[in-house]
Amino acid sequence: MMTDLWTIDDLVAATAGRLVGPPPTPVSGISIDSRTVAPRDAFFAIRGDRFDGHAFVPQALQAGAALAIVSAGREPKDAAGPLLVVADDPLDALVRLGRAARERFAGQAIAVTGSVGKTGTKEMLRLAFSGLGQTHAPVGSFNNHWGVPLTLARMPQETRFGVFEIGMNHAGEIAPLTRLVRPHVAIVTTVEPVHIEFFPDEAAIADAKAEIFEGLVPGGAAVINRDNRWFERLAMRASEAGARIVAFGEHPEATVRLVAVELAADHSRVRASVGGQPVEYRLGAPGRHLVQNSLAVLGAAHALGADLAAVAAALAGFTAPKGRGERFALTHPDGAFTLIDESYNANPASMRAALALLHQAEPGRGGRRIAVLGDMRELGARSAELHRGLGDAVAASGADRVFLVGPEMRSLWEDLPEARRGAYAESVEAIVPILADAVRPGDVLVVKASLGTRLGLVVDDLKRRFDPGAARGPSLPSAAGQGRC
Repeated sequence: MMTDLWTIDDLVAATAGRLVGPPPTPVSGISIDSRTVAPRDAFFAIRGDRFDGHAFVPQALQAGAALAIVSAGREPKDAAGPLLVVADDPLDALVRLGRAARERFAGQAIAVTGSVGKTGTKEMLRLAFSGLGQTHAPVGSFNNHWGVPLTLARMPQETRFGVFEIGMNHAGEIAPLTRLVRPHVAIVTTVEPVHIEFFPDEAAIADAKAEIFEGLVPGGAAVINRDNRWFERLAMRASEAGARIVAFGEHPEATVRLVAVELAADHSRVRASVGGQPVEYRLGAPGRHLVQNSLAVLGAAHALGADLAAVAAALAGFTAPKGRGERFALTHPDGAFTLIDESYNANPASMRAALALLHQAEPGRGGRRIAVLGDMRELGARSAELHRGLGDAVAASGADRVFLVGPEMRSLWEDLPEARRGAYAESVEAIVPILADAVRPGDVLVVKASLGTRLGLVVDDLKRRFDPGAARGPSLPSAAGQGRC
């Protein structure tokens, strides 16, 4: 049974629009994609970089949308259904609706940003807090100027915990989004030289991330990575915003302190101290970086006064999201091998994390550790240096063979020992058949690159050629915030 998300009166009032056409039914969902619109959705005809939603209004209404929100003067002549006409851009109307959703929300909001780890942390928060009450979070990485208001507009009024991911490419992009969300807790997972092409230095990235504190409600908490080199700078900005500081990490002064960790091939066991209280838990996906993210989740629970034991226990059910460590057991004619899909995006920090994950993985009998790495984008003048600098992480991973893709990876290829060289190719199309021929039973492959490198095609090809076994981890739709850190 469909439940009402918005009454028509509330929707009209929030967007300051006027209705045209037959009376619409109450709205049960919000959509900006005519391909996935569901019955009784409100379809916002947003103009994007490549498409204008106004062109797809008839399809959305035919698919059962309750109504379409369009700009004045852009009403489609062949729209067989009700329209909500707004004076300005439908994106602005969506922002206003998101603001109205936040105003009627009586629960607690948690916002997450950081150079890496946002989506994984967001998924941990969704899982951990769902056991405490109705929890709302974006399905994908909806972390940009339309993804955040869309997530807000989709939030049911009775939600107890709202989780929001906020990303950016440039300074000034986080501030308006966090003011829209008005979080009770703002998490910064870490600050790294990601999208450094758009910043004068790494300190400027830290300052851009610190914008998230500007939206905190009075008395809100800033959950900050104590092990990150920019902790003091972030803490100062959080204090200026009146935030309580909750630090997490291995640092002895961290509020949420990692005491001990056992890293296994498919999980981790963690002992932590939270405000002096001992907490032990199992994290259902492997990786030292995910352990760090889980500490941030405990920090949020501590800041909100939530049931810490319940939150920690829930983390046993965490699985890696699609493209961020999702594992596949694939069948080879002579046996089986493991594919670790880290192809969603890449930067120097997440590359190192993926290579550490490869080191943890145990190849089967006769198998090898294989790293398939593609270009990292938006690194500017430091690109060659940062690509070449991955050499120590490759060596530490124990990779037996390394396959590299893209012109930026040429610098790393030139520094690789001959014994580790698998193959180098300028394009993903060239590397696909080489990998298909190279893989053998017992191998463990990790695939990692920025989205623009399109290394996900390697994952798709291997899965197509070799029957996939059980995939550990949920499949998530394409991310709205692609390329945003």
